[in-house]
Parts: sequence; structure tokens; C-alpha cells
Amino acid sequence: MPEVNQSSILFFQLHGFQNPDSLKIPLFCLFLAIYMFILLGNLLIMILVILSQTLRSPMYFFLSHLSLCDVFCTTNIIPNMLHIVMLDVISMPVAECFFQFYLFGCSTATESFLLTVMSYDRYLAISYPLRYFSIMDFRLRLFLAMGSWVLGFVVTLIPGILVTTLQYCGPNDIDHFFCDLAPFLKLSCSDVYVVQTEIIVFSIPIILFPFLFIIASYVNIFFSIMKISSTSGREKAFSTCSSHSTIVCTYYGTLIIVYMVPAKGHLSSINKSLSLLYIIFTPLFNPVIYSLRNKELQAAMQKIIWNRNILGLLQNLK
Repeated sequence: MPEVNQSSILFFQLHGFQNPDSLKIPLFCLFLAIYMFILLGNLLIMILVILSQTLRSPMYFFLSHLSLCDVFCTTNIIPNMLHIVMLDVISMPVAECFFQFYLFGCSTATESFLLTVMSYDRYLAISYPLRYFSIMDFRLRLFLAMGSWVLGFVVTLIPGILVTTLQYCGPNDIDHFFCDLAPFLKLSCSDVYVVQTEIIVFSIPIILFPFLFIIASYVNIFFSIMKISSTSGREKAFSTCSSHSTIVCTYYGTLIIVYMVPAKGHLSSINKSLSLLYIIFTPLFNPVIYSLRNKELQAAMQKIIWNRNILGLLQNLK
């Protein structure tokens, strides 16, 4: 990140949810439990993909990267959010707030590209089943995964730099649980119209183009599935796409509303609720939807646990 602009304020005050004292501990426990489940669920997926020989397909390779991205995103925001829930208000240095916004943008863009890659992977698997593994070889899947990460960090530099060019003269109160775009635009004493327009334009290749690509992929997938003669074959093909399509609709729907609709039309409470959807609930649903409903992941987990139990028993017998 570049050096921040000269500003008359040194700290931002994050006010979070402004809940009554009676709800602090229940909310803290709820968000902490969700965060622990996100960490454990997504780390479990990554461990299973690394250790299991049966989860070597491209779909699981990309799923492990999606899980890593979810852990990265939530760890950037939820620990501070837990402090805000208990303390009502926390102070964050201006530079640290900008950096949190940049890292959040990186994870958001990376997840957007990874979801796009996963839709392309499903398109190849269903439309070209005989050539799928020859097309989606290890070199291509590595290129697509690493490209998503690198592109996510690079394209987010521009919105990050634009936000730091604004002047912040006070007040310094952010009515949100993390450093997001809308509060920056609201607090700035500069003319934000140009910056806001530029950020919306730069959001197009990050949010809109991937979303349109995913829609196009699913249209082609739908026509490919309808060509399958057997009913069981069609049902199996639909089931492999249902998990991904559910995540895509929730994730992109909220992102488009928050970042591609002008911020003046947003109420703070609505903005917070929408942010919770893609920051907390999407990473929470990913391991639930992809793991609990996936027989291959369940079988791999049972096999690893069974092998560890046998190994431990043999060591005890010695």
C-alpha cells in the first residue's frame, strides 16, 4: 500500500453494531462460534485435499483455494469485530484502517475470480467429460488458481490507492464493524464523486465481468445437461453445480448492491447486514454446502480418521 495522504485525523473510531449491554456476550459468543466453525471447516477441507489421494480432481483443488481465501478474509475482519462487539467502539490508526480495506478488497477480488474459475471447471467437466482431465491438467489448474490470487492483489491496488488520496478532516466515526468503502466516502472532506465513479468502474472487471462469465457458463452447462439422455445422469450433473450456484448468487448479489450501487442509497444498517452475508455467512456456508453434502469429502475424512486410529492402535500394541 502507498503512503496515506496528509489528514487532520490519526485514528478512525469504529462503532460497530451499537447493541444494548445485554446482547454483548450472546453476540460475542455467536460470532466467535461462527468464526471457529469457519476456521475449522475450511482448514479441514484444505487438509483433506492435501492428504487424501481420492480428492485429486481439479474441483477439489480449486475448493481448497476457496477455503484458504475464506480463512484469509474472515481473519482480517472478525477478530476486530469481536472487540467492537464487547467494547462498542475501538480506535484504529488511519494507515491500519486503509490496510484492512486493501486486504479485504484482495480477498473479495480473489474469491470472485476463484468462483469464476470453478464455474469454468464445472462447464468443462459437464460439457467435455471425455476431454476434461486432459484440458484441465495440473499446469492449467495451477495457472488459474495462482492467477486468481495474483490478479486479486493487483487489481485491488487501484481502489486502495484512490481511497488514500482522499482528505479526512473529521469527524472520524465509522458506523461499521470494519473499514469499508462507504464509510470512507462519507467521512472524506474531499470531493468524492470522481473517486466513487472510478471505483465503480474498476469494480466492473472484479465483480460484474466474472458474474456475467459465470452466468454464461451456467447457461452452457444447462444446455449440456439437457442433452444427457438418462434422468439419473441429469440429476447428478445438476447436483454438482447446485452448491456452487448457491454460493455465487449470495456472494455476487450482495457485492453488486454494496459496491456497484452508489453509496448514497445505502442505509448504514442495511450495509452492515449485507456485509455480514459475504464476510461471515458465505465462508460459513462453504464448508457446510461443499462438505456435508459431498460424499467424496465425507469418505476421505472417514478414511483418514480410520487409518489414524489403526496406526495408533498398532503403536500401542508395540
